[in-house]
Formats: sequence, structure tokens, C-alpha cells
Amino acid sequence: MKFFHLSDLHIGKQLNGYSLKENQEAVLNQIVNYAVTEKPDVILICGDIYDKTAPSAEAYTLFGGFLNALSMIRPQPSVLIIAGNHDSPERLSYAGSFLEKHSIHLSVMPPQNQNEYLKKVVLSDQYGPVNFYLMPFLKPGYVRNLFPDSQPEGYENAIKEVLTREAIDTRERNVLLSHQFYTGGSTDPETCESEQAVIMAGGLDRVNVSVLPPFDYVALGHLHGPQKVSTDWIRYCGTPFKYSISEEHHRKGITVIEMGAKGELPACEVLPLGGIQDVRRERGTLKEVLSRADDKNRHDFVSVTLTDEDEPYRIREQLKEVYDYLLELKVDNVRTREKMMEEEERVSVLNPLEAFQQFYKAVSGEEMTKEAYEAMEKIVQEAKEEEGL
Repeated sequence: MKFFHLSDLHIGKQLNGYSLKENQEAVLNQIVNYAVTEKPDVILICGDIYDKTAPSAEAYTLFGGFLNALSMIRPQPSVLIIAGNHDSPERLSYAGSFLEKHSIHLSVMPPQNQNEYLKKVVLSDQYGPVNFYLMPFLKPGYVRNLFPDSQPEGYENAIKEVLTREAIDTRERNVLLSHQFYTGGSTDPETCESEQAVIMAGGLDRVNVSVLPPFDYVALGHLHGPQKVSTDWIRYCGTPFKYSISEEHHRKGITVIEMGAKGELPACEVLPLGGIQDVRRERGTLKEVLSRADDKNRHDFVSVTLTDEDEPYRIREQLKEVYDYLLELKVDNVRTREKMMEEEERVSVLNPLEAFQQFYKAVSGEEMTKEAYEAMEKIVQEAKEEEGL
């Protein structure tokens, strides 16, 4: 069985105020074209379909057109979609029963009651059934009603307990779709600026892959860089387009998985994707940066760092005459580095946890215990979530 592994479409996202509609439309059209030629049996979309919980009409139209184009392919691939942390379950699930009649399956919330389980879609090929388990983004509070006698502590235990409830037949091939921050051992996956805002302080949302049952493949969403976690069969596919300057060197693409018989390792390849514009950095003197512009790259989204010791005249104006989409302008020279060092020495800004640690010691006369620190860590994170930080 062949399937496309996609995630984090972030339809409707802007880059420093610039619309990405044309670039997103371009990569979605490339995915459809690949589906026509590659003929996948299934297309997995592992969360963060939209960039905001209240998408614009334009974003709805773009994603609707993408699903419609996939439904026109023959043979028609099944499409399995889970909600991510950016998605509104209510909005994403709209017309779900209608879509299911067209082989488009949605799962927007984990089980809420004790008689509910993860959505399971069973597809078959010449080797028998493949069981796809759809686990949308979850917080421990989402599954509180499943465990009235013993509430799971933290994200890792919540996911472990939710999966333990499932009757997974390990004699058959099983695939999990999940949208969380998974780690392997003591090593954290590679992250970038575009997702660090939603990764929790202190690692409260980290889930070690050791809690996962023996799935034959785990299709992950949430992180923007394509990468495996601990083993070849647990993978983040990454975003189809670059959503921050920190993704400059990412090679975006579709992760294509082909599963043989039970016990065989899945085969993996990547089909490249690219938007109309690139997202990249330019560094050097103003003269050097301007000289590197040509008809192919002047329309890219560009972050510029100038190294001139003497500030040139009308810097921003000169750059905008050459580069159409200037994301940011930085200056890195002796003067700015000295100023930065002075400011770092002069101002020490404490994060909320550090400030509370100092307050606790001042009031009680002793250091916080590990248990007290972890309790405060949870309180700070919950406050951030309430404020949408």
C-alpha cells in the first residue's frame, strides 16, 4: 500500500504580513499532480490544516479546492485528516459526514467518553488490511472523562493511556496519525522559529516515542522540518512550504511510504515541493547584497543582514528597489555587537519561572523543591495557554 504523508499545511498563513496564497496554491497543485502520476492509495494529512482557528473564507476555498481535486483522481485515493493545535475542531469537522461519503475521513478530537475510541479506518491491499488510527492533537484535559478513577499526569501519560485503550492487532499492519511533540531518548527533534512559539516551556508537551505501541508506521505532524524520530518508521514529514526564515535550508517535499507485507520495513522516498518564491537570507555589505539580485531571486522573501561599518544612505529604500519582499533588515558590525553586549550586561530579564524562584527563596529562605518547581511550571504554561501565548 502506498500513501502520501503530509502535515502542517497552515493554509492562510502570512509571512511578515505578506500573503502566501499563491505559494500555497502552487504546492497544493503539485501534490495533486504527484497524486495523479504516483497513484497513492491513501493521503495522510497530520494536522494544522489551517494556520488559525478561525480561517478566512479564502483559506476555506483553497483547502476545499484541494480536496475536490483529490476526489477527481482515478483511482480515487482515500484522504485521512486529523486536527492539529492550530485547527478548530468545530470548523474543521464541518460537513464531515458528507466528506466521508467521498473517502475523506476526519478526526478532530480524541475520545471524549468511555465508550468512544480513536477513529479507525481500515483499508486493504494484496497483503490484507492496514489499520489507520487517527489521533488528533490532544491535551491531558481533553481526555479527562476517559479516566475518572486515575487521571493521567502530563501529555506523555495521556497519550500512552489513550493508546492502551485501543485493541491493536499486532498481527496486522497498523499506522498511527498523530500531531504532538515527540522525542526519542534524550534527543529532541530539530525545531525552528515557526513552531517554537507553540512548544511548551520546560518540555511539558514532550512525548517519548517509547510509549507508542509497535505501529508499522507513525505519521507525525507538528514540527516543520522533515525528520525521523528514533527510528525510520516514526517520521515528521515537515511543511510543504517554508514558513519562516529558519526553514531556509529545509528541503520541502511529500514523504511517500510504501508498505509491503507485515514484518517488512516500509520503503520511503521524498517527492520535492517548491513554491513560486523562496525564503532565504542575504548577508554582506549593502553593495554586495544589491549586486547579488537578479531576475530569478529578486522576488523571493528575503531577510537581509548588512555588515557595513559605516551606515549607508537610505538602506531600506535601496533594498526595496531591488528586493520585492523584504522580511527584515538587520545590521551586524562592530558597533551593533558592542551595543548588544552592553545591553546584555545592563539588563537581565527573568522569565516567570526564574522570577518566582527568586521570590520563593526571598520569602521562604530556601530553594524550591523539584516538585514545587514542576507544579509552578504547569501553572505558568496553563496561564500562557489561556492568554493564547
